[in-house]
Amino acid sequence: MMSKIVRSMTRPLYPFIILFGAYLVVHGHLTPGGGFQGGAVAASAIALLVVAYGGTRMFRKGTLTAMESSGLIVFISLAMVGMATVFFYNFLANGGPIFGEAIFYGPNPGYFNTAGVIPLMNMAVGLEVIGGLGVIIIALGKKAFEVME
Repeated sequence: MMSKIVRSMTRPLYPFIILFGAYLVVHGHLTPGGGFQGGAVAASAIALLVVAYGGTRMFRKGTLTAMESSGLIVFISLAMVGMATVFFYNFLANGGPIFGEAIFYGPNPGYFNTAGVIPLMNMAVGLEVIGGLGVIIIALGKKAFEVME
């Protein structure tokens, strides 16, 4: 277990880490970032909690595994929905109900609603990465704390 200073700074800091990870995931089609980068940042909040509080009992491996599996299922489902045309067809672009605003030629001036399926795929990858890295962090944390005892 870490010092009281580390623990007291972890409590207010980890929600902002998760929020920044979510920002990277959601804005990945407009800015550098995306599902993997945002998921890795959000999973670092799990690592911070494990290191600061010295245990892995606060996390359930089943929840993280379910996040990983659901992210993968959503990603593959989105890839298969466009299969009538081509695999990974962007069926929501230029007129879909969500993220379907018309795309103009040239650089995107930052309109959030213009990417079609890409933001949904970023969110699915983000869930998968948070779950996968979270399971790895929990497994490493359990072993590390067994050795220390």
